[in-house]
Amino acid sequence: MARLQGQPSDSLQDQSAAIFSPSVARVAASTARDWSYIDAWLASKFPAGRSIPPFERNQSTLEALLALALANETADDERSHLARASASTLRRLEQPESNYRLRDTLITCVQGGLTDEGSNALDAIANVAIRAASPLAAPHHFGRDFVRLQASLPEAELMISRLDLLRRHIDHEADLAVEAHRAWQDHGFKPFPDTARQNLELQRKAKLLRSQLADLRDRARRHVGSPQLTIEDASRLEHSILALMARFRELQASTTSFDHRLSNDTGTAQNEVDALRKQLRHTSLDGSSKRRDP
Repeated sequence: MARLQGQPSDSLQDQSAAIFSPSVARVAASTARDWSYIDAWLASKFPAGRSIPPFERNQSTLEALLALALANETADDERSHLARASASTLRRLEQPESNYRLRDTLITCVQGGLTDEGSNALDAIANVAIRAASPLAAPHHFGRDFVRLQASLPEAELMISRLDLLRRHIDHEADLAVEAHRAWQDHGFKPFPDTARQNLELQRKAKLLRSQLADLRDRARRHVGSPQLTIEDASRLEHSILALMARFRELQASTTSFDHRLSNDTGTAQNEVDALRKQLRHTSLDGSSKRRDP
C-alpha cells in the first residue's frame, strides 16, 4: 500500500476510500512516484551527505517542483547537445583536411551568392589588402593607409630623384676609374725620358735647400738674443726663410709627382732607381774630386 509522505489523514473514511477505490489508488501511486522522483532530483542537486531541508509537501509544491525539474532536464539536454556539437566541430576543425574543405566550402558558398558587382568589389578589396600587406580588409583601414601613403608620396619622389642623380654620378666616376685602371695596366705606358734626370736634380736641390734652411734657422736663433740684430735684419731673414721653405715645398712636390710617374712594372722601376743611384754616386764623386783639386 502506497503512503504519501507529508499527506495528513483526514479521516478513516478517506483511508478506506483510498484502499478500496481503484482510481484513488492510481492517483496515490502516481503521486508517490512523482515525490520519489522529486526527492531523487533534489538529492542530486545537494552535496553528498547533506540531507534535503524540510518543506511543505502538497499538490502545488509538487507541480512546481515537477515543472522545475522538467525545465532543468531540458536545459541539461540542450547543454549536452551543444557540448557534443562543439566537440565534434572542434575535432573536425583540428583536422587539416577538414579545415581546407570547410574553407573551400565557405568560399564557394560566398562566391556563389555574390553578384557580378559584389564579386568585382571583393576582388578589388583582396588585391588592395595583398598590396598593402594588411591582414584586415576593412575599408576604413585602407582609407587611413591611402592617406598616409599619399602624404609620403612627395618625399618619396624627391628621395628617388636624389638617389637617381647619385647613381648617375657614381656610374660616371666608376667609368672614369675603370678607364684610369685600364690605362695604368697598359704595358705601353712609359715615363718621360728625362724623368730620372729631373728627379735627381730635384733631390739634390732639396737636400741643398734643407741644409741651408737648417743653417738659417741656427743663425736666426743665435741672432734672437743679440742686441745688434735690427728689425730690418729680422725681416730680411724671415723673407729668406720663407722663400727657402716655399722652394723646398716646390721641389718636394716635384719629387712626389716624379714618384707617381714611375713605371708600374717592379723590375723596370727597380732598374731606374739603380741607374739614378749610380748617377748620384758619380755626381757626388765628381763634385768631391773637383773640390779637392786646387
